[in-house]
Formats: sequence, structure tokens, C-alpha cells
Amino acid sequence: MSGTSTRPRGSRLLLVVGLVLVLAGLGVLGWVGWQYFGTNIVSQRQHEKIRDEIVEEWKKPAQADEKKIDGRGLLRVPRFGQDFEVPILDGEDDATLSKGVGRNTDSALPGEVGNIVLSGHRITHGEPFRKFLDLRAGDEIEIETRTHVYTYRLLQDGDETRVPFTTSWPLWPVPDPDAAGEKPTKALVTLVTCSELFRTDDRNVVIGELEKTTPKDA
Repeated sequence: MSGTSTRPRGSRLLLVVGLVLVLAGLGVLGWVGWQYFGTNIVSQRQHEKIRDEIVEEWKKPAQADEKKIDGRGLLRVPRFGQDFEVPILDGEDDATLSKGVGRNTDSALPGEVGNIVLSGHRITHGEPFRKFLDLRAGDEIEIETRTHVYTYRLLQDGDETRVPFTTSWPLWPVPDPDAAGEKPTKALVTLVTCSELFRTDDRNVVIGELEKTTPKDA
């Protein structure tokens, strides 16, 4: 009798364990699917919504705080596609980077002498910088603000400069490891993203120099 009662109990245990493993596997697959597909759909919709809000904001009379206005903008990178246009927002936290490209708030404003630092995801949350490593020296990028369109020309390839996340010189006013403390004399842009599509301790950096400033009323 004892042998007869043990087998069903063992079978039930195996069934429960099997169901738990199946559910855990489905949960992992669901999480992966959400991260790599769901977040992109949500973020790309946010990009479009925020882009439209920025454009509508520009149609209104300028506010007294010009820096707050000019801190937002639109980024266009022809290398990423002729229809690539992503909002630039102040901040580099996860919430901001899910809505567009983040501007380091300690960096310059678009068009200013100094270094404007822009960060973006290569994967998930809209992945605006997915093609970052395809960038080439000589590529143009545009930053549009309420009043101007600033055209920068890149000085190196997107896969040329890779540094640890703890490296700070890309954020300096003069983004050069040998230029600590130097005052800027040029208007530069630095684009920053993760080096690998998945877990990484490094980031890739590409720098561009302001080539042209076009007033929008022109």
C-alpha cells in the first residue's frame, strides 16, 4: 500500500515542478520580449508625441527662460535614416532616455561654445542610437532648436573611440583626455552610447564640430 500511495504523490510533485518551470520560462520569455520589443514600441510612440509637443511649443511666443527652451530640441542624423528625428531632452536618467536623447545638463546648449553631450540607447526604449557604430568621420548631424538649426560634422567614426563608463573626459567642455581644465574655444557635440547591445562596462563616443548655424527665420 505504501508503494502504491508514494507513486501518485511523486507524480504530482513532478507535475507541479514541471508547471513551475514552464511558467518561469514563459515569464522570462515575456520579460525579454517586453524589453526588446515592447519598450521600443512604447518609446517610439513617445518620441513622436514629444517631438510634436516641442514643435507646437516653438510656435508659441518665447518664454523668459530661454535656456529652458533651448535645452530641448530635435536631433537628425542622416546616417541613421532620412526620416530619423528624435527629441532632445534635458537629463540622462532612464525615464528621460526612454523618451528620446538625453542632454547632459552640465554640458553646453546647442550651438554654444563648449561641448553639448547627448546620450541615447542602442537597444530597447526606442534604441535611437542602434546604428551608432555605423557613423563615419565627415557625417553631418543636425540639432534644431526654437530659433536655429545647428549642423555639426563628425571628426571620427562611431566605432573608433571606446572608453569605460567611469571615464569623464567625454563630458568635459573640451572633450579630450589631454585637455583637463582647458577653456573651450569651439562649439562641439559629443554623442555617447553603450558599446555593446547587451551588458557592457564601456561606451562609445563620437565628437563633432559645429560647421554651420542657420537661423530659422532665414
